[in-house]
Amino acid sequence: MKVRCRFAPSPTGHLHIGGARTALFNWLFARHQGGEFILRIEDTDLERSREEFTRAILAGLEWLGLDWDGEPVFQSQRLELYRREAGRLLSEGRAYYCSCTPEELDEMRKRAMAEGRKPKYDGRCRSREDHPSDRPRVMRFLCREEGETAVEDLIQGRVVFDNAELDDLVIIRSDGSPTYNFCAVVDDHDQGMTHIIRGADHLNNTPRQIQLYHALGYDLPRFAHHPLILGEDKSKLSKRHGATSLIAYKDMGYLPEAMMNFLARIGWSHGDQETFTREELIRLFRLEDLGKSPGVWDQDKLLWLNGFYLRAKTPRELAGLVLPFFREAGIEPELDERFVRIVELYRERAATLVEMLDKAGHYYRGQVEFEDKARAKFLKPDNAAVLSRVREELAGLSEFSEKPLEEAFQKLMDELGVKLGKIAQPVRVALTGRAESPGIFEVIAVLGKEQTLSRLERAIAECGQS
Repeated sequence: MKVRCRFAPSPTGHLHIGGARTALFNWLFARHQGGEFILRIEDTDLERSREEFTRAILAGLEWLGLDWDGEPVFQSQRLELYRREAGRLLSEGRAYYCSCTPEELDEMRKRAMAEGRKPKYDGRCRSREDHPSDRPRVMRFLCREEGETAVEDLIQGRVVFDNAELDDLVIIRSDGSPTYNFCAVVDDHDQGMTHIIRGADHLNNTPRQIQLYHALGYDLPRFAHHPLILGEDKSKLSKRHGATSLIAYKDMGYLPEAMMNFLARIGWSHGDQETFTREELIRLFRLEDLGKSPGVWDQDKLLWLNGFYLRAKTPRELAGLVLPFFREAGIEPELDERFVRIVELYRERAATLVEMLDKAGHYYRGQVEFEDKARAKFLKPDNAAVLSRVREELAGLSEFSEKPLEEAFQKLMDELGVKLGKIAQPVRVALTGRAESPGIFEVIAVLGKEQTLSRLERAIAECGQS
């Protein structure tokens, strides 16, 4: 039997990092097995589902490099199927109507908690036939109360639930719309899913779903509940740990290869190997290599991986990737040899595309912004004479390349009796606004004579104001 897996996000928000990791695990498992990866949009919550979120989810998966088989399936287009299957349960005595009010349900929960019982629906409408006509009705699934339901999980092992702890879940809301647990079971059967790979937070839903499978006469798929991602403080990953939307990392200048590698390694491993190509991940991924314990978000590791993949690009490839960030910032360089050279200078000094823009954007700005600490330390009044002498020497150069520049600085070092740092650091701040940059001769050569002399003149004036 061909393996079929699915990723089924709800378009009620942007694609969360945890959801992206679930999608990746399903995709890797399907591709490793030579199977199919299906995308299903669970949009039956009509009030909260938004088309823009659907577009964002698709864009995020495409950016990450997860291709799906066939067209995306939308639950909102399958309502007749759910109503038919719910009607079948009703006619077979496996479902019933419930007209309890919100107040009655709240009182039910409070009484159970006061008596030390698990708050759940008490089944009072199971045999009720005299539903008030002025009350909305939901349809509930009649759960078995006796015995146990076992989940034979490919990651967590055998997990047993006491049926007495399960309640009669709502399968059709009062407005006629179907609920998540019911739709998931019907769809997974109808679409021939062989494996359900999802986060461990869904494990408590599984015994209810297994009972639905049995009641509907469906064969069970294999279940695999992977551990969740925790923040560095071991609490649930949230916005206080940083961005949680996948697409936000694209906007911050991360590469999809780095994110794929990073997400795969949270909870999964292959020996001590840290970096994997897309093809290696597909070849090596096995569910049995996923641990049971939650993985921890490590921002430093993500940055390291992103820097690794940045440096793996050729200068021209990297220039093509960073160019849109320059243009979005209102900077319009051409994808020419000068731009490629600038990118090459900063390839070892930036971990993200946004950081590369931040460090190299000054080459295309008329004025440079001085960092406060760098200005205070290197643009002091006693540096004005050094910068003036540098400007005078550079103005006389007929060739503005690295070798003549190096000879000019050597001449100044001999003349002033100082080492390179005493001259280069004030010049570096004058030209880049920072105390750190690529080699000073490379910076000057790429910046060009006109910009170099103009920036030196402005820095000299800044020294006089310190």
